[in-house]
Amino acid sequence: MASDKEPTVIKKYANRRLYHTGTSSYVTLEDLAGLVRSGEDFVVYDAKSGEDITRSVLAQIIFDEEAKDGQNLLPIAFLRQLIRFYGDSMQALVPRYLEFSMENLTQEQSKFREQMSKAFGGTAFGGNALDAIQAQTRANMQIFQDAFRLFNPFTAAAQAKQDAAAGAKPAAEAASGDIGDLKRELNEMRERLDKLSRSR
Repeated sequence: MASDKEPTVIKKYANRRLYHTGTSSYVTLEDLAGLVRSGEDFVVYDAKSGEDITRSVLAQIIFDEEAKDGQNLLPIAFLRQLIRFYGDSMQALVPRYLEFSMENLTQEQSKFREQMSKAFGGTAFGGNALDAIQAQTRANMQIFQDAFRLFNPFTAAAQAKQDAAAGAKPAAEAASGDIGDLKRELNEMRERLDKLSRSR
């Protein structure tokens, strides 16, 4: 969340304590994590040297969150790949790429939450919401499979055999009923013409 106001200044002392200059009180890493979640920007300075240590403090917050049971966001494969980029020629591109990816993810997350809120009246994602999502996913998969069958003759033939064995109307015939009727009419006309030519 972008903000026009100056970021809050946090000072870190030698005893590892963090001092919130806005509230004139000591805070914990958990408190700082809460500030991030609420969209409040802050910078952390080493109280003695004045060095900006915001990056290392944020990294420590992530480390602590990852250490909690069920809180893992960073897959092991991702962490390994990230380590490989240090010192690599691509290192300079990685931060911007990650920022861009996270911005897009945040935008999509907001859109998804908004759509779900409209669809389910702002209620939490309960059983009904999840059932609706699963039903929509199954419907989408069915549409995809049906479309795939139309473009894949081998799959279509196998499906036709399966439908015939089950006594069902073949999917291809159902999808092209009008064309089938025209073909039958043409065949009937050909038979009539053949009969006429033989009777002469």
